[in-house]
Amino acid sequence: MGGFAAGAAVLGAPTVLAQTGPRVLVVGGGFAGASFARALKREDHGIAVTLVEPSGRYVACPMSNAVIAGLRDIGAQHFGYGGLEAGGVVHVPQRVVRVDAARRRAALADDVVLDYDRLVVAPGVDMRFDAIPGYDAAAAELLPHAWKAGEQTLLLRRQLEAMEDGGLVVISAPANPFRCPPGPYERASLVAHFLKTRKPHSKLLILDAKDAFSKQRLFEQAWAELYPGLVEWVSLSFGGRVTEVDASARTLATEFGSHKAAVANVIPPQRAGAIAATIGVADQTGWCPIDPVTFESRLAPNVHVIGDAAIGGAMPKSAFTANAQAKTCAAAIARLLRGREPESPKLINTCYSLIAPDQAVSIAGVYEPANGLLAEVQGAGGASPLDAPRSAREQEAVYAQAWFETITQEAFG
Repeated sequence: MGGFAAGAAVLGAPTVLAQTGPRVLVVGGGFAGASFARALKREDHGIAVTLVEPSGRYVACPMSNAVIAGLRDIGAQHFGYGGLEAGGVVHVPQRVVRVDAARRRAALADDVVLDYDRLVVAPGVDMRFDAIPGYDAAAAELLPHAWKAGEQTLLLRRQLEAMEDGGLVVISAPANPFRCPPGPYERASLVAHFLKTRKPHSKLLILDAKDAFSKQRLFEQAWAELYPGLVEWVSLSFGGRVTEVDASARTLATEFGSHKAAVANVIPPQRAGAIAATIGVADQTGWCPIDPVTFESRLAPNVHVIGDAAIGGAMPKSAFTANAQAKTCAAAIARLLRGREPESPKLINTCYSLIAPDQAVSIAGVYEPANGLLAEVQGAGGASPLDAPRSAREQEAVYAQAWFETITQEAFG
């Protein structure tokens, strides 16, 4: 990028960290970045892998809806990077501020410059605070999005606990694409459980910018059976899209009217994390187009994008997807760095959603490169049976917890 040389001059004499062997730099320590770093070291321990992540711990989004509903402690969502470091990954607790793709160099906020052979960008998502009039970062302190786990998760939980019985809870769900397509509806299910058991005279309204959503029939069946009369879903066609927010009045306006909430959870549209635009791998949509075999950016050479930030074709944005893409990308980069051709992959995504503390439903898909994107392999996936007995839903809840423990162990150690 043209601004790098000038920026380096301003920095004075930047420190360049020297490493032997092929060097891979990873930006972002969530499920995608951490999974990639560990997978690449397993593929080839001779590759020097550096993870640039300013935080000393990651707060996981999967299972955070249970925290909101008072079913889980936020501490169970915290994961550090000691496991990666023990496996030979260097963790640099800093931010990347510039990248010179031509020279394969990244400048950090502390004036250190890192050379790389391949750069992997895993920035997750940022909220688009310009998308809904009246909803910005300040408004999110009153009407939390809780779509990044941490303080926002706890804020929404506290608001639900403080709400008087009989209040209206409103969840605003965005149009696609966004992180974790079934997430708003899992959240609605667990909040409905909270209301049923703690605030039985309250109601839950879902305002949706879509006419259909992931696992819709399964969720609607669960709401009818477990929370009759408590949950109402309003689709796009019937005025579900939120057009304006008055945070101080806790009022959400739609094309058909307005709704005053006791507690409002506004999940705005999203884009790739800000560093993606800084590096130059995000296009006009705000997301990052990639090659579906290697996950190399279509906009910047020797830079790969994985996880929620990538445009993955039919593959949804989820922690399972991020982990699958990370391992695929690691295998491809290991081969590229050794002068070998990457193999065409098949990737799997499975998503569990809790509908009650001890019940869950799931959906799975298989994806492969086709016409420059990741396409779903027809007939290779599927969802939970619609009329499964309660015992099957309970078993899926056990699977959901086991999956979480497995994927966090695989990513963070």
